[in-house]
Amino acid sequence: MIRLNTGDGDFAARFDALVDARREAAVDVARDVATIVRSVRDEGDAALHAFTQKLDRHDLDQTGWRVDRAACAAAFEALEPELRAALELAAARIRAYHEKQRPSDTDFTDAAGVRLGARWRAVDAAGVYVPGGRAAYPSTLLMNAIPARVAGVERLVVVTPTPDGAINPLVLAAAHLAGADEVWRVGGAQAIAALAYGTDRIARVDVVTGPGNAWVAEAKRQVYGVVGIDMVAGPSEIVVVADGANDPEWIAADLLSQAEHDTTTQSILFTDDAAFAERVAEAVERQLTALPTEAVARVAWEDNGAIVVVPTLAEAMPLVDRLAPEHVELACDDPRALFDRLRHAGSAFLGRHTPEAIGDYVAGPNHVLPTGRRARFASGLGVTDFMKRTSFLQLDESALNELGPATIALARAEGLPAHAQSVALRIRTNR
Repeated sequence: MIRLNTGDGDFAARFDALVDARREAAVDVARDVATIVRSVRDEGDAALHAFTQKLDRHDLDQTGWRVDRAACAAAFEALEPELRAALELAAARIRAYHEKQRPSDTDFTDAAGVRLGARWRAVDAAGVYVPGGRAAYPSTLLMNAIPARVAGVERLVVVTPTPDGAINPLVLAAAHLAGADEVWRVGGAQAIAALAYGTDRIARVDVVTGPGNAWVAEAKRQVYGVVGIDMVAGPSEIVVVADGANDPEWIAADLLSQAEHDTTTQSILFTDDAAFAERVAEAVERQLTALPTEAVARVAWEDNGAIVVVPTLAEAMPLVDRLAPEHVELACDDPRALFDRLRHAGSAFLGRHTPEAIGDYVAGPNHVLPTGRRARFASGLGVTDFMKRTSFLQLDESALNELGPATIALARAEGLPAHAQSVALRIRTNR
């Protein structure tokens, strides 16, 4: 963990290094992923079977390729009542929030008499990747699948790795709650390739979303253009902007809530109170020693964590914008004032009683967010990621006569005579 103070002479250089720090996987997996993608594209199910046997250590012909809807429903019903209620609350709030995102069609006639507009339609099929292995992420399934359903996607496909043939019942329960049509026991880059190109068993989709490891992220990068993707996600990150009136234990817990994800995650505190900064650092150390995920969280905090002391919280905001982080907490008396100054962030959490973890599960906004400074130009996952917009226009004779001459002039200037002719013929006929 590094400590910075804007008053230090070397602050600018050290903060530049923090902004530019590369936390993506150091290993170059592009060549290996390209081999996997090509194999699945060319060999289909045979390649999926071979990669699953090699990487997940089970035979799909024995354990089963697909989990049926009845098994998903049974997994949901078997949950402890408290957990089932929590999933239902999360699903309801995610659905309600994303229903507000549905775009409206436009249709109007302008002064020239041209009818103009745009029509939104859902893609036909979407694929959701859900990480597997030692952790289960039912919240990730809900965050990806529910917006697709709200958008109107007709076919919703879930793929998830099943090491040694085992699949976490929480994932199946979430698939039931989200209304998934298909759940396949395949994961990794090979699953992304199957969704993009299709196999005899798994029909291709139009959009692929969901997080994964470096191989999954690279596979999404390579199949983009064959299918749409949500984003290429990197290690998680949180920035907390907090004044000295906060409980340091709360802020420490917020920083560690991201640090426990992975050793490459980044947790940064900005504060205008140097004494408070020290209390938070001490609280982080106390909590780390008692945290079951200490082995991961400690490495993340010590390697990538930072505490930055600023003269005022308002002066922290341009620095936060340079980081363009995935999550920003604004823990102060007037969070809206700071939020008004914020330009670049995946999601913002306003006030002392709004920990980032609430947003991960039950608040409603999507937790699939841009990382690695991509919030400068990208947004979190939403309904329109599963939709496309078709513009339309309609001219009558009068409108064509008004716009036609300018079209002809521009087409000729660009050296495209057939373009000009297609308009000129109609104008002559009209006259």
